[in-house]
Amino acid sequence: MLGEDRIRRYLHTEWAGREILTFDSIDSTNNELNRRAGEGAAHGLFAAADEQTAGKGRRGRYWSSEKGDSISMSLLLRPDINPARASMLTLVMGLAVRSALAGAGVQDAMIKWPNDIVVNGKKICGILTEMNAQIDYINHIVIGVGINVHNAAFPEEVQSTATSIFLETGEHVERAKLAAECLNAFEHYYARYLKHQDLRELVDEYNAVLINRGRTVRVQGGANEFLGTAQGINAAGELIVDTYDGRREFIGSGEVSVRGVYGYV
Repeated sequence: MLGEDRIRRYLHTEWAGREILTFDSIDSTNNELNRRAGEGAAHGLFAAADEQTAGKGRRGRYWSSEKGDSISMSLLLRPDINPARASMLTLVMGLAVRSALAGAGVQDAMIKWPNDIVVNGKKICGILTEMNAQIDYINHIVIGVGINVHNAAFPEEVQSTATSIFLETGEHVERAKLAAECLNAFEHYYARYLKHQDLRELVDEYNAVLINRGRTVRVQGGANEFLGTAQGINAAGELIVDTYDGRREFIGSGEVSVRGVYGYV
C-alpha cells in the first residue's frame, strides 16, 4: 500500500515530502495539489494515490491507473524562479524518476524528451508539470508522475507502447519505497538546477540517457513541422535538432515523435 508511514520510512529529504497525503482513490493527484495550493499549502507537499480515476497526461491526454498496479503521485513546488524557466522542472523530474527506477532494478530506462521514461521502446512513466503563475511570478507548480509498476498486461490499444517494472524485471517492487526514492533523487537534482536556474550541471547526465539523441525526430507543432536529427538538450532544456535542410532548431515546446518509439517508423 502507498501509506504515509511506509513512504516516510524510506524518505531522506529536507523538504520534499515532509508533508504527505495518501489516497485509496482520487480523481487526480495533480488536481488535489492544485486545490491545496489555492488554500495555501506549503512547498514540498506530496500526494500519492493507490488509484487515479481522472488523471491527466500531456496535451490533454488521459492517464488512468488501476488500484494497486501503479504509482500516481504529485509534488507541490513554490520556487522563486522566472516562469519561463519552469518547464525545465519536467526534465529534472525525469532524471529523478530514472534514478529511482535504476534502484528498483530497471537499469536500461531512457528518457524521451520532454516527459516520458521508456524501457525497450515502451513507456513506463509519464510526467505532467502544471504551473499557476503571473507574468513574472510563480504562484505554484505541481509536478505529477505516473509509473507503471505491477501491471501484468495492458489494454489492447496500448499494448505495443506501454510496459511496467514487473514486465521488464519479473519482480514486484515496493511502491512506497519507489515513491520515496523519486523524492530523494528529485531533491538532489532540484538543488543543482536551482544553483543557476537552468540545467547546465545536468546536461551531460541527461543527454547520456536521452533516447532521442542521434535519432530522427519529427517535430510537430502548428504549421512548422519538420524532420531532423536530435543532438541532445542544452542548458535551457531545449531539444537541439539539426533539420534535413541544414538548419539548427532549438525546440522548447511542441510535440516530438521519435523514430522507432511509440510506433513511429
